[in-house]
Amino acid sequence: MGQKRVTMADVARLAGVSTTAVSLIMNDRQGTRLSADAAARVRAAADTLGYRPNLTARALSTQKSHVIGFISDQVTTDRLASGLIRGALREAKKHGHVLFIAETDGEDGAVDGAIEALLDRQVDGIIYAATRPHALSVPELVGVTPVVMLNATAEGARGVVLADEYQGARDIVTLLLDAGHTTDVVIVGRSLDQPDDEWLTVAVQRRLDGIWDALRSHDVVPVAQIPVQPWSMINGYRSVRALIDDGSVPAALICLNDRLAFGAYRALGEAGLRVGRDVAVVSFDDDDIAVYLDPMLTTAAAPFDEMGAAAVRLLLAGVQPEQEHLVPVPLRVRGSVDVPPDLARTFEMSPSEPDWVR
Repeated sequence: MGQKRVTMADVARLAGVSTTAVSLIMNDRQGTRLSADAAARVRAAADTLGYRPNLTARALSTQKSHVIGFISDQVTTDRLASGLIRGALREAKKHGHVLFIAETDGEDGAVDGAIEALLDRQVDGIIYAATRPHALSVPELVGVTPVVMLNATAEGARGVVLADEYQGARDIVTLLLDAGHTTDVVIVGRSLDQPDDEWLTVAVQRRLDGIWDALRSHDVVPVAQIPVQPWSMINGYRSVRALIDDGSVPAALICLNDRLAFGAYRALGEAGLRVGRDVAVVSFDDDDIAVYLDPMLTTAAAPFDEMGAAAVRLLLAGVQPEQEHLVPVPLRVRGSVDVPPDLARTFEMSPSEPDWVR
């Protein structure tokens, strides 16, 4: 049996520094962050242990690897957000690149390890993606390697790809109101005066801004705002059921995601109210289940596939500091809102029904 390969962690323990420091020093990316003494101790420890940095990486240090690193914050395990990977894979292949995917499972400590693995393979750049568009931290370990944040933000990131939540929200609420559903409007998911919390990401704030700007432009004031967390089917059901039990029957619901809308459908049905006839419903995400409801759900689709593709294009084009790329949010105009055909054509940006329906 061969001798166990010496790792960066082994060098770090002997030198009394972090694994990140070892990576920075051995890859000549330490800049002014680390002292000369620390660098000397790391190199001495590496010599003592016989540590050898990755190979091929050294030989190819001045060449393009045609490999893009993809760090996933639970994206690989999420049914909807996995579209970010599909889009990135498709676009990378189109440009002759391979995607190397590392899953962190949402654990901060796993990010450094994933970045080290990617840097060892001399990736041309890194895409850091999340299921929920919240702020993440990019370790300094990445050095000069280009990083694009996908469905997430980070201070100092060179590029950010997000859905155009504001315009998508404004469009779908304007569709609802222009179709004549301007009375007894209820917002399900978050209230305007709700205190800030961990769920109020930049994307959620922009979605709310778009909703409220559309309402104000039509002089519409919601009769109720129902804050719930998480945005789940059971909370959508309970909140709308409680509203109806209290004697308030909505004429239109603006649900902040499809899961809330799925629960709302059940509550409305139990109360003898028909979606699309008695109560109009609009939502966000375009979950696969949306087309299995009766009637099908009108929703602003999360453009995950296109976002993944845009991240690859942005990375390969050479991202600029603080560059933000917003991907349009298409509307799926379906039966949960009674929309005149000419109005539907005005708003619709993509097919409203999947191929199997047509």
